[in-house]
Amino acid sequence: MNLMTSVDRVIDTALRDRKIVGAAVQVAQHGKTIYRRVAGMADREAGRPVTLDTIFRLASVTKTIVAATTLALVEAGKMRLDDPVAKHLPFFTPKFAGHAPTITILHLLTHTAGLSYSYPAPAISAGLDNSDLDFQTNFSRIASMDLDYEPGTAWEYSVAIDVLGAVVASVFGGTLEQAIQHYVTGPLGLVDTAFRATDPSRLAAAYLDGTPEPERMRDVHPYTDADGGVTIFAPARLFNPKAFQSGGAGMASTITDMMIFFDALRDGGGPILQPQSVENAMSNHIGDLKRDDAGQRFGLFGAVLADPVAAASPQSMGTVSWGGIYGNTWFIDPARGLTVVALTNTAPEGCLGQFPNLVRDAVYAAIAQ
Repeated sequence: MNLMTSVDRVIDTALRDRKIVGAAVQVAQHGKTIYRRVAGMADREAGRPVTLDTIFRLASVTKTIVAATTLALVEAGKMRLDDPVAKHLPFFTPKFAGHAPTITILHLLTHTAGLSYSYPAPAISAGLDNSDLDFQTNFSRIASMDLDYEPGTAWEYSVAIDVLGAVVASVFGGTLEQAIQHYVTGPLGLVDTAFRATDPSRLAAAYLDGTPEPERMRDVHPYTDADGGVTIFAPARLFNPKAFQSGGAGMASTITDMMIFFDALRDGGGPILQPQSVENAMSNHIGDLKRDDAGQRFGLFGAVLADPVAAASPQSMGTVSWGGIYGNTWFIDPARGLTVVALTNTAPEGCLGQFPNLVRDAVYAAIAQ
């Protein structure tokens, strides 16, 4: 089965079974686009289809953009990976076991800082909810909470990249978006990647998994997962200029922009980073620290595949991947020269459901022929 038929079948089935509302999927190999398709509805109720310039909320896909900006600042000599966070955010000195351990920039990038996502809302914002808190107010409150563990001794997905966004803004001397524009989106020509909808008329509505079909999200929409974890979605945050620019979850973009960005990383950094920085970022930085995802380690951009058999993945060892809870995934397989981006407007199916793995498997089934 060829690539078009293979991936089309996955998308068509997901739309037919009402698992997702709309999607944009692009596959490139060695820098050449070998598959691109938009399908379904950007706004089901308005009858507006997904197009190549549809803007999707990125959620945690934002993290990799902030990580790349951080590394660009390191290359520019503005900061170091071993810098204490408190050097740039003097108020950020959370305690563990009665003392304030040193948290470094590297700890933030690798989610080994002792931070978590389990903070009391709305007093503390984790970046998805609609909040008027600024960086210092929000992260001072996090700093008043005890760390979950001594930095560097465990891995826990967390608000670390949100804190890193505040560091980046401070080091740059402007807003986080200005820093990203200077070091990443500007050099790459990404015109629709921002902490706002550059054109609200092109913004995809947000949907949540449901039966018989996904439910359109309200402005504030709590979601409880199968493990009892609660996520507060707030699609309206994108229109709130008072909300801090969430380095962990706050950006929006298009399939075109995201493919340019991720393929630049696959190609060694393009105009934004040196190849040595990208190679370092795509390697395992957490050693043997425990992660729940079998076969996966973690680098500076996302998960790093260390054992394809344990992970039950057709991807090559060294593949880097991550996603965004609003319904997005991406991966870079350097060994195969592959860059794959799949953006949907359906949470969490497009990120944590069957859809992204089915797209992945369809790609590898086709290119292996």
